[in-house]
Amino acid sequence: MLPGVYCTRKKNHELYYRASITHMGKHISLGSFPSENDAHEAYLLAREVLSDSSKWHIEDYPKNCHLSFEKWVVLINLRDNGIYFKNPIYLKKHYFLYYIDHDLVLKFDVDDLFYYARHKILKRGGRLFVSEYGMQTGLLNRYGIKNYAVSGKDFLFINGDNTDFRYSNIEIINRYHGVSKCFNKNKPLYQAKININGYYIIGRYSTEEEAAIAYNKAVNILKNKGLNKNYPQNYIEGMDEITYAATYQRIRISRKILELQI
Repeated sequence: MLPGVYCTRKKNHELYYRASITHMGKHISLGSFPSENDAHEAYLLAREVLSDSSKWHIEDYPKNCHLSFEKWVVLINLRDNGIYFKNPIYLKKHYFLYYIDHDLVLKFDVDDLFYYARHKILKRGGRLFVSEYGMQTGLLNRYGIKNYAVSGKDFLFINGDNTDFRYSNIEIINRYHGVSKCFNKNKPLYQAKININGYYIIGRYSTEEEAAIAYNKAVNILKNKGLNKNYPQNYIEGMDEITYAATYQRIRISRKILELQI
């Protein structure tokens, strides 16, 4: 058998070949291949990449490469930074890059390194997410941004780069469903509104939390009136049940909603 190659069989007893390499005491699988020669070529390329930092870089990924692009990134990061990650991560001085593919590269704070070293980022239908405990968690959820949030309206990437997920680059404008920031004589207020047949203003409030609770109250009133619509409810993080109940009772909403006939 050629160096770096071993053969094995599938469940149907079909023969195939695997390649692996050991570097800095770390045994690294390079993948499976249909022929011994393909597996050996992958091994030789991996050995060359790991030994020559002047020739091979991530952007030099060759066409018809025997190594997957993810494995390519893993090997170059190991060579340059001395750390092995199973996911396609490349460390920089104060942040790291996560390669979804050759053309899509995400940037994260080092604080997120442990999480993304263990959780693979997937892309489906233009949505980026990780699988966590059997559930799909959107990347923006980690910043407190809801799935229904709209970029530019509910949150924004400060430098205009929507691949830069560093915390300093993400500004949350509206944390709650149905709530938006507005101003009255340069004084910031929070407006709550709800879509029935067109949008109705619920009211304007001094805090986001009050506006979010007002939205919840309007939803409950409309449901009690018989409106069968799947409105999401706002969860007010950090507020205990007693404070929530007191605010819910105190908060006032638009008479138009109270008198609305369904």
